[in-house]
Amino acid sequence: MTDAHPVPIQKAVSSALEWLADQGVDCLLKDVPEDRTQSSPSITAALMEPSERGMVDRAQPSSPEPQIQAAAFLGVSDARAEAVRLAGAAQTLDELCEAIAGFDGLAVKKTASHMVFSDGHPEAHVMLIGEAPGAEEDRQGRPFVGESGQLLDRVFSAMGFDRHSASPEKGVYISNILNWRPPGNRTPSPAEVQISLPFIERHIQLAAPRVLILCGGVSAKALLGQEVGISRLRKIWHDYRPVTQELGVQQSIPALATYHPSYLLRTPVQKKLVWSDVIEISQKIKNM
Repeated sequence: MTDAHPVPIQKAVSSALEWLADQGVDCLLKDVPEDRTQSSPSITAALMEPSERGMVDRAQPSSPEPQIQAAAFLGVSDARAEAVRLAGAAQTLDELCEAIAGFDGLAVKKTASHMVFSDGHPEAHVMLIGEAPGAEEDRQGRPFVGESGQLLDRVFSAMGFDRHSASPEKGVYISNILNWRPPGNRTPSPAEVQISLPFIERHIQLAAPRVLILCGGVSAKALLGQEVGISRLRKIWHDYRPVTQELGVQQSIPALATYHPSYLLRTPVQKKLVWSDVIEISQKIKNM
């Protein structure tokens, strides 16, 4: 029995694409779906004992598939250890940028278009740390350049700062916890934050700002080592020191947490709270 009113194929495809977009699916990695329930012979062999692997190799013809690299099986702890090693070895911001670009411990790197390292004056007295790049940031390779970035620039202007200023006193330096955009602009996972933390903390060490602005709950909780929400972390000054103990002890930096601009775009009524944070930061810098 057929439907009395069949849905045109164009409309069905359009509806399916709209549904995928709503779920955050905005890119395709392959033209043809891959059945990941079927084990690849190379993966099966990689997980076998050496004595078993020899029998498999003799029983099956050689495959043109590339050899599986050991890095593909790195767990969170191994990836974090490698991030700590690379971050600690970087002695300049350029070296740190190269280390992050060559690091393969984060799966989001494979779906992102560009690495997003920083923007603004690297010697600015004020450094702002966000959460992760969005779609526009991923396209341009710079943090906070989308609609939320435009709002952030207006906030900076109200404070008398400009990310494009050539003066360290009037400039702002900007980065993120994650340097790669998570698919669909989703919130970074705890594992991704844990792996990325050594890089951003070394970034802070090398930039050596006088004041830190922690923009959003992910940034604030990660860098302050706290589990409470952003609403409880803001309004008070914190003494920031690296959570990554392997990077060593350093002099504390005054840090203030505030709401992320993307949250303000969704909840404009909270702008008044950020305005009070702006006044607090301005007063802090003036006293310094």
